Amino acid sequence: MIALLRRDLTLAVRAGGGFGLGLAFFLVVVILVPFAVGPDTEILARIAPGVLWLGALLACLLSLDRIFALDWEDGSMDLLATAPLPLEGVVAVKALSHWLTTGLPLTLAAPVLGVLLNLPTPGFAWLVLSLALGTPALSIIGAFGAALTVGLKRGGLLLSLLVLPLYVPTLIFGAEVARRGSEGLELGSPLAFLAGISLGVAALMPYAAAAALRVNLR
Repeated sequence: MIALLRRDLTLAVRAGGGFGLGLAFFLVVVILVPFAVGPDTEILARIAPGVLWLGALLACLLSLDRIFALDWEDGSMDLLATAPLPLEGVVAVKALSHWLTTGLPLTLAAPVLGVLLNLPTPGFAWLVLSLALGTPALSIIGAFGAALTVGLKRGGLLLSLLVLPLYVPTLIFGAEVARRGSEGLELGSPLAFLAGISLGVAALMPYAAAAALRVNLR
């Protein structure tokens, strides 16, 4: 598993689908928002948690189609399917690799970009925590969508349409945690729901993605 993870991280960086593209998109979204809604600092502070979460979610979408695409194109997927490592484990490693190259950099960059949107000081720690809890779910759900569309030409748009509805609960509770944290409100419930979604997705989605890959490999 470690060798597969190391290989995927290397391929993600070399293929240009790593953290650089997602961070650049995240930065562009945050910079454009003040031009669209105006320079009012109170408005920006109110919408900052939702904008940052939405930007991180959309940035995650950029590299989802590459989770299995390279292995499918060079024939490595057939070898992985017959390897001693279960296909569910392969999916989990692929999702972890995607999170390390996309979700983790976005989580670390979010506080810096939050300054541009006048995010209240108490909200920085909760923003990072919500993204740290929620972005793994985005990567695992994305791996499931990528497994469904791996054999399709131009499947990127279909992949986005498939996973976006599944992203909605994570977006709602993640943004709510960041918003309540910035306003000093009680956030036990949304935080518990966000953690529960990530744990549930991590437990179930690798099996669903592996089943989808087996169907596509037949």
